[in-house]
This record gives sequence, structure tokens and C-alpha cells, in this order.
Amino acid sequence: MSAEPKASPDVNSPGFDPRKAIDPSRALTPAVVRLNEQRVARGFWPKIRKVAARIPFAGDAIAVWCCARDAETPTAVKGMMLAGLAYFVLPADAIPDVLAGIGFTDDAAVFAALLAMVGRHLKPRHRAEARAILDRMGRGG
Repeated sequence: MSAEPKASPDVNSPGFDPRKAIDPSRALTPAVVRLNEQRVARGFWPKIRKVAARIPFAGDAIAVWCCARDAETPTAVKGMMLAGLAYFVLPADAIPDVLAGIGFTDDAAVFAALLAMVGRHLKPRHRAEARAILDRMGRGG
């Protein structure tokens, strides 16, 4: 038996690989949203703790995470936010994160596009919570 968690039973399209990036046209299907929730729940905090000091968009990433968890955020917006956060968490990247100086440019581009689409749903309380989290991590915001 594999130690890796299995994809949702609803995700059974041919050739689906839970470790690969998801086709954006499927980002809001319930099974994909659940899979993204699992990816983000498992990987967001370990990754943000590891890289927050090296990425200028750490505050945005945490604010998006806070907004995605907010009961007042519309479901479709949460789905888009979870897709962006899942891309950030995925170990397979368009540009590997280990490349000094450019490794997070694809993640920054994803967050810029995400904020352009759904950023109006980020409330001052989400940004304040993100700043407080960064302060507790010693990163500042």
C-alpha cells in the first residue's frame, strides 16, 4: 500500500495524476476543489514556513489562504484560490523553486493572476491576519 494519499474517488478521468498541475478549466469542479483542499491542507504551512523569508508575495499567499478559509468567501472564489495555493504547494513546478532568483517567478505570476481575478474578495481582515502570521514567524509583512 502506498503512503501517498489517494485522489478523490470522483477524480477518475483517464490519465489523471494527482501530482500534476490541474487543467484550469476543471479548477472549480467539486472533486478538483476537494483535491486542492487536501493538497493545500497538507502542504501550505510547511512550504510557507520554509520560503516566507525568500518570497516577496508571502503576505499575499497567506492572505489568500485566510480568505479561502473564510465562510463569507463565495465558493467559486474559494475554488480559484485553492487552485492557486495548490499550484504553490505542488512539488512539480513550471520553474523549479530550487533555482535561485527565478524559482518562484511562476508562483508569483500565478498569485498575480489570481489576485487580478479574485483579489477584491480579500478583505482588510485577511491581510491583517496574514501580517500577524508573518510577524509571529519573524518575517514581518
